[in-house]
Amino acid sequence: MIDALDRDLLQIMAKRMALVSEVAAYKRQHGLRIRDAAREREVLRDRQERATELGLPAEEIESIFRLLLRSSRDHQAALRTEVPVDAEPRTVAIVGGHGRIGRVMARLFGDLGHRILTVDTDTALSAAEAAAVADVVIVSVPIDVTAAVIQAVGPHVRPESLLMDVTSLKEAPVQAMLASTSASVVGTHPMFGPSVHTLQGQRVVLCRARGDAWGDWVAQSFAARGLVVTESTASQHDRAMSVVQVLTHFQTQVQGLTLSRLGVPLAETMPFTSPAYLLELYVAARHFAQDPALYGAIEMGNPRTAEITAAFGASVQEVAEVLARGDQAAFARLFADVRTFFGDFTAEALEQSSFLIDRIVERN
Repeated sequence: MIDALDRDLLQIMAKRMALVSEVAAYKRQHGLRIRDAAREREVLRDRQERATELGLPAEEIESIFRLLLRSSRDHQAALRTEVPVDAEPRTVAIVGGHGRIGRVMARLFGDLGHRILTVDTDTALSAAEAAAVADVVIVSVPIDVTAAVIQAVGPHVRPESLLMDVTSLKEAPVQAMLASTSASVVGTHPMFGPSVHTLQGQRVVLCRARGDAWGDWVAQSFAARGLVVTESTASQHDRAMSVVQVLTHFQTQVQGLTLSRLGVPLAETMPFTSPAYLLELYVAARHFAQDPALYGAIEMGNPRTAEITAAFGASVQEVAEVLARGDQAAFARLFADVRTFFGDFTAEALEQSSFLIDRIVERN
């Protein structure tokens, strides 16, 4: 009986998605955005109230409907809901198109109806040949060769076209693009990895450098596929990334290195793990499963890396000295200082981390 009911639920979900397709067609015809935050809040509030009336756990039902709403947005994006009906298809060349982020870019712009030219070390089509005929040229190669590839490709990009990159640093690539071509230039940084399950709600940074029309086109294209666009200058981006990437990756590397050298086997700690410790382990293990060349280039290439690592070292030393002294008053002062820094974000952090911990407990 439960299996039969589950099959009925799937049929209902399929009918719901069919209605979403109709909504998507209406939105595209009338130039409406995919996401309506007010409508989503209304839906979630109503479903929670109905769940409570039925004796169902309101928070769990909310989680289910959040997933349904995300799936609906993703479906609408795949139907090109935010792409204007009269939008002109473009030819998009992706240099490094067989790389993981290159494939994401190919799928993203392909879903929007554009013709994709893939260029890589194993393709017959060369970067120069593709750049000469493309409306948009995207450089998606490792950071340490990005400038060289830009310098080689830039002169072949037509003046009326666009040259853009997707690397994790922005000042150096943007300067290289401006110097190598007279075409429009936009620097971008997708703030997500290639293994994400959906592009909906993922963040991408956009740095306009030359050509407002193409800058608008890139912003609209990303938004149409469900991405959240953050506009910034190249220097502002790299300053923020010194914290978002360099500090975060550095502390994860130090934690992982420390764990590996303590002499306590990981398996020995697992029966005693708390959800928070397990979450930290997942982040650390995920980090070290990635390509060290990528992380090394990100951290070594940022102009503020020395400042960040020095500040981290000073903080480690300060806390270690407080612990060594057994100085509870000093410990409390440090605690209060950091709590003040986080301010109102603390409430959100408690809510969101509790949600993540609940999901981890469910899967274990």
